[in-house]
Amino acid sequence: MLNRRLLVRASAAAALGLTLIAGGVIAQSAVAQAAITQNPAEVEAGTYKLDPAHGKITWSLKHMGFSTYYGQFDNVSADLTLDPANPSATTLTATVPLADVAPNNDALKAHLQTPDFFNTAEFPTATFKATSVTVDREDSSKAAVVGDLTLHGVTRPVTLAVRFNQAGPFMDGAYRVGFDGETTIRRSDFGIDKYAPVLGDDVTLHIEGEFVKQS
Repeated sequence: MLNRRLLVRASAAAALGLTLIAGGVIAQSAVAQAAITQNPAEVEAGTYKLDPAHGKITWSLKHMGFSTYYGQFDNVSADLTLDPANPSATTLTATVPLADVAPNNDALKAHLQTPDFFNTAEFPTATFKATSVTVDREDSSKAAVVGDLTLHGVTRPVTLAVRFNQAGPFMDGAYRVGFDGETTIRRSDFGIDKYAPVLGDDVTLHIEGEFVKQS
């Protein structure tokens, strides 16, 4: 009988402990959710770094008229400084390791490294450096980010249509801000013209990025 009572008490204590833990987790989640903002003016100013696990560039182009082919660039790195009170002072630099292109086909991945395309032995990375940021007058969550894209040894201006998603604390407590963006470039403008125009010359780049605030 005594053992049974002890077991009941232990089970009750364990249940109470789990309830308290669950309550704490829910409370923390509620606080974090309350701190999330979709208002660009409420974003914390500071220096941010791209979370490489949540920052990718998806590219697409027409494949000889039969389909639109999609791939990604992984392991992108980027640094961002933000001041919601002065958006035009935003700075952004990004580096894309071209050997980490992910077309979901090993043979194509190897071909993209050759002089027919990226020629990664000579040009291992592409870089982007923002030169101006202009916020949309009617929708402050949108902005035109103009910058210099260097690819295949050629530098040209590119305009990204960027949208602010939200900002706030993540599950680990770190403050982060999320954006997506899109632009279209002509690969032949950067000296990558193999098989063009049969293989699409226009390449659409879709960018998703979560940036973590640095202490």
